[in-house]
Amino acid sequence: MQPFSASSTFSTGSGLSDSLFESIATDLISKGFSVQHKALPLEIADILHYHIDNMPAHKFAEASIGRQQSQQLNDSVRRDEIVWINGESPAGIKWLQWTQDLQSYLNRRLFLGLFSFESHFAHYAKGNFYKRHLDSFKGEANRVLSLVLYLNPDWVSEDGGELIIYQDSEDQRGVCVNPEYATLTVFLSEEFEHEVKPTHNDRYSVAGWFRVNTSKADKVDPPR
Repeated sequence: MQPFSASSTFSTGSGLSDSLFESIATDLISKGFSVQHKALPLEIADILHYHIDNMPAHKFAEASIGRQQSQQLNDSVRRDEIVWINGESPAGIKWLQWTQDLQSYLNRRLFLGLFSFESHFAHYAKGNFYKRHLDSFKGEANRVLSLVLYLNPDWVSEDGGELIIYQDSEDQRGVCVNPEYATLTVFLSEEFEHEVKPTHNDRYSVAGWFRVNTSKADKVDPPR
């Protein structure tokens, strides 16, 4: 992992956000990933949970692998349903405002050049999983930071669905993250393979990616 350049801390105007954002930044500098247990402000977690808990089932679509023309469904690799967050609901607006604050903080703190953010709600029904994978392949330079937020207020160990983050290609054990309510995980997209273990109960989360601008004369990326 390449070392970060880093500035001194600064204030966003919210003491709680400053503390959380700085903790994430410090972890990214030291180890490339950050797990913040039950750390997201409850006003944001609660509105997101209410929104996904009341979302009609027909809104969810089976998730695919790959991007754009290379997208394909493959239920041997992943089995989950998603709904993209576009900022049209109060929950989506609240979430995107918060992630914009995080993006601004990390850009100023770590000079990452994060340009945009995309995210979706995810539902893993009983028996669903997502096998070990990377969110971005080295050299593509599109997705830089991955973010996962959990929305399971009554999660217990018997429910399964843990996230496993692998420190390198030789790591077979990984770091286990329980999908507990308001827990937030952030990691370098190109550096850390990860997987979602099979679920034994419904599992809800938000997955998101901060991207850099790699647009060229013949290609707009991130796509509008």
